[in-house]
Amino acid sequence: MCARRRTDDEATGLTARLVGMESTDPGAFEGAIEQFVHSWLERRRKRAGDLADAVRIEELEALPGRRCIRAVIPTAGPADATSTPADLTLLCHMDTVRVGAGWGDGTPALSPTLRDGELYGRGSCDMKGGLACALLAFSDALDEVGRRGCLPAHSLAIVCTVDEEDRMRGSEAAIRAGWLGAAGWVLDTEPTDGRARGSHKGRTWYAIDMHGATAHASTPWRGADAIAAMAEAICHIRAAVAALPTHPELGRSTVTFGQVEGGYSPYVVPDECHVTIDMRLVPPTGSQAAERVVQEAVAIAEASIPGTHADVRCAGDRPPIELDPASPLLAALARASEEAWGIVPATDVFTGYTDSAVVAGTCGNPTCLSYGPGSLELAHKPNEHVPVADLARVRAVLSRLAADVLWG
Repeated sequence: MCARRRTDDEATGLTARLVGMESTDPGAFEGAIEQFVHSWLERRRKRAGDLADAVRIEELEALPGRRCIRAVIPTAGPADATSTPADLTLLCHMDTVRVGAGWGDGTPALSPTLRDGELYGRGSCDMKGGLACALLAFSDALDEVGRRGCLPAHSLAIVCTVDEEDRMRGSEAAIRAGWLGAAGWVLDTEPTDGRARGSHKGRTWYAIDMHGATAHASTPWRGADAIAAMAEAICHIRAAVAALPTHPELGRSTVTFGQVEGGYSPYVVPDECHVTIDMRLVPPTGSQAAERVVQEAVAIAEASIPGTHADVRCAGDRPPIELDPASPLLAALARASEEAWGIVPATDVFTGYTDSAVVAGTCGNPTCLSYGPGSLELAHKPNEHVPVADLARVRAVLSRLAADVLWG
């Protein structure tokens, strides 16, 4: 049988079990799946034999009632694995987006369904398939510790986070706890279509509140139209972002005005308008340039509509990430993929922002990548599914990578 067509019943079965546990965000959140993962790791660490007690399993309450979890295979040396990042961390999130509408009658969102080589269900590709592959790769490393009867030369961790589908506060908490940092290789298992993805557009969010003054619509000069002023600001921001430099890999910067609210009656000049702004920025444009664009826009708006003034707030700022083509993690992943599956993965950008990008941007860690089963095109959509052949491939590649790192 061709290697690319192999299946892995263990990976498929574990993914199905995870899909059957609702962990929507917002919604059920991660409590049930975190308890399952914790218990699963507690059972699996016995595979390390006499060294099982050396394997650490920790919880971290990132948000009230929402806990991240980490398991670590430490080295044989004196380093304290509880306070430093591991040499290789497999990074996964446990939450999914909401179920949403549009699911087929034969593929219910929370009842995993296997059909024509695809496993259907909410989170199957984003990213419970990747979580299953990472857990099984960690388990395979425990098996090797048990067979060898000694701890490895390099450490391995799996970190499972909360809140990735919202504000990524789980990965931020893991950074504060020292689980992730500037040191160590970090590989998240988001769906990547068989590619290694390391470059990300920056994600900068703004909220603008434009204030004006009410008046009767028949005498608008007696008031100050907050919506009209906001329209001036939006037009300026759109034009300014469109004029920003492009990047050879990441393309052009973009802006979306996701939410606009204002006014309360068609015959009253509106005195308030609120807008949320999502900027996806590419180098060389960064946070300072984004701030200048927004501040220039509101200054123009205030001058255009006398009597208005704006309050501006940066609601989130994630810097752009550029993949280092000389990354040792990228090279190690390529070797592991060729050894385990006979394929060297191509590189590509990641159109969203991931937990590993948070580590790269917050900590300045240059060795962060995404590689996992499934397709980005199916994430967050109804009838989400993951190929079982992808699960087999990624589990095999991650296990090979972990073995190469730990014992290499």
